[in-house]
Amino acid sequence: MRNIAYLFLCVLLALLLGACATPLPTRGTGDLGLVIERADGAVTLVNTSAKAPYGRVEGLGDLSHASVVYSRDARFAYIFGRDGGLSKIDLLESRLVKRVMQSGNAIGGSISQDGRIVVAQNYIPGGIKAFDADSLELLSEVPAEYAPGKFSKVVGLADAPGNRFAYALFDAGEIWVSDFSDAKHPTTQKFPAGKNPYDGLITPDGRHYLAGLFGEDGIAQLDLWQLEKGSRKILENYGRGEEKLPVFKMPHLRGWSLAAGRVWLPAVGRHEVLVADAQTWKEVSRVQVKGQPVFAMASPDGRQVWVNFAHPDNGWVQVIDTLTGQVIKTLQPGKAILHMEFTPRGEAVWISARDDNRVVIVDTRSFEQIGGFEVNAPSGIFFTARSARIGF
Repeated sequence: MRNIAYLFLCVLLALLLGACATPLPTRGTGDLGLVIERADGAVTLVNTSAKAPYGRVEGLGDLSHASVVYSRDARFAYIFGRDGGLSKIDLLESRLVKRVMQSGNAIGGSISQDGRIVVAQNYIPGGIKAFDADSLELLSEVPAEYAPGKFSKVVGLADAPGNRFAYALFDAGEIWVSDFSDAKHPTTQKFPAGKNPYDGLITPDGRHYLAGLFGEDGIAQLDLWQLEKGSRKILENYGRGEEKLPVFKMPHLRGWSLAAGRVWLPAVGRHEVLVADAQTWKEVSRVQVKGQPVFAMASPDGRQVWVNFAHPDNGWVQVIDTLTGQVIKTLQPGKAILHMEFTPRGEAVWISARDDNRVVIVDTRSFEQIGGFEVNAPSGIFFTARSARIGF
């Protein structure tokens, strides 16, 4: 009898404790995202339909230049900090799962096609490192040693089909493609790029890798379907023979656009967005804009390209209509606009205004502000819709 009474009390206690516990709210991960708080080493977790934050995670180190990728199920965010920290966040439980210090100076990362490998790109030591997406266990690394004892900063890392990763070596002027089909024993192919590739991107179909060149006019392109053909230069004459402007902030090719059958790219050091034919990769026009573009981002339907700018014009945003190729709207959403992110179907764009400590939400049809909230020094905004996209 005593045993039965003891078991009854244990069950009753468990039920009482369960009743007292606060259940986690039910959320769909496809509706979520996060905002980087660059000054505090924290992220604000957000719900795009509610247009509001729902949580915050701290203790993430130096996020002055941070990027984010998501797991295939969109539950986990992997945050790459400038200090070399790699953090895994559970969006449903609003908590830090694990954090590892994997280098001395890092600038971003990516996740493999099958979602099993997270890869960080590093300045110090130069190279890339691959981690198990579940445990963050180090699997392998590829040092960016381009000459005996010389290591390059790695930029522009992008995932490619076949669990491959393409990236550029700033100091070496090369593009490398590493195959992680065997995650512990990757193989690497190397191609010439040009002088000082500063960023890179991959087309939505995973076919072409583009590396923007800072040290010369033009862009290096690599056809990942036909690596045997090697790399080539495209748009190599833009700006040639014209007076070069000082570059106040490097543009981000990762914010490029493919819309209306054309490629829209920020021009280095010029008040222009370059427009090229998406089939021939030949320049077809240029759009004059207010300042030096940093991001030129297309809405999901491809009808608009939104552009933000380097200092001293970083309080402005301009919208280009991709049918006419003309600027149709100029906005002043706040001070120090660092990043923009479209909601998955493009009805709104979220804009980080760092010096206003605010995220502003704008309707993409009326251009009216439809929401916003306070965030301390916001920079990058990343929604989980990225989890289903190549190169994001």
